[in-house]
Amino acid sequence: MVKNIDTYDFLGGATLLINKPKGWTSFDVVNKIRYTLQKKLGVKNLKVGHAGTLDPMATGLLILCTGKATKQLADFQGLEKEYTGSFRLGATTPSYDAETEVNETFPTDHLSPELLEQTRRQFLGDIQQIPPMYSAIKVGGQPLYKKARKGETLDIQARPVHIFAFEWTNIELPNVDFWVHCSKGTYIRSLAYDFGRAAGSGAYLIALCRTRVGAFRLEEAWEVEAFVQEVGRF
Repeated sequence: MVKNIDTYDFLGGATLLINKPKGWTSFDVVNKIRYTLQKKLGVKNLKVGHAGTLDPMATGLLILCTGKATKQLADFQGLEKEYTGSFRLGATTPSYDAETEVNETFPTDHLSPELLEQTRRQFLGDIQQIPPMYSAIKVGGQPLYKKARKGETLDIQARPVHIFAFEWTNIELPNVDFWVHCSKGTYIRSLAYDFGRAAGSGAYLIALCRTRVGAFRLEEAWEVEAFVQEVGRF
């Protein structure tokens, strides 16, 4: 992926890799990049879109497309992905991550490296996964997270996903660090929740970074402010 700003054709269509900062929504990134480019190029209504939403708590690789390249977004969304992150065992939250408060606690005394390893293996290959209520999936034209914030609950159908690889990188209970390689549509928050339940405890996601999407890697991505500064120079 080219990182020389002079080689991008933003008006004609360009693919841009951005490292999404923690606390930003994916739309925050799109809006920042769109505003920056429109101001620099002197145009209005420049098409900018992203492939594969990252939650505000998450960081990492976000693929953006401009102009005619936005037609490729659906293809990018279908690519497999890699993540690193951390689960916290012994509790759950309504959102399955640290964005909401703990709503239930569970025992952890029975957890051992052997049990964690045995449970991990259950989540390899083809699995069925129910997306979190706090997600952008639309039901009746409204995102689920809006219904969740109103206290509504719905029966969400399980979806097939594929986990190519799922490994521990560090274990310091109640936290476990992981690396996962998965198919499109996989919710790592749901993986955390389901893992905790399968281990006879609870779990929620406390950190997440997307490191790869298909052939695109995080090391190739721009930091938001570095991109903005570079656009100002050309």
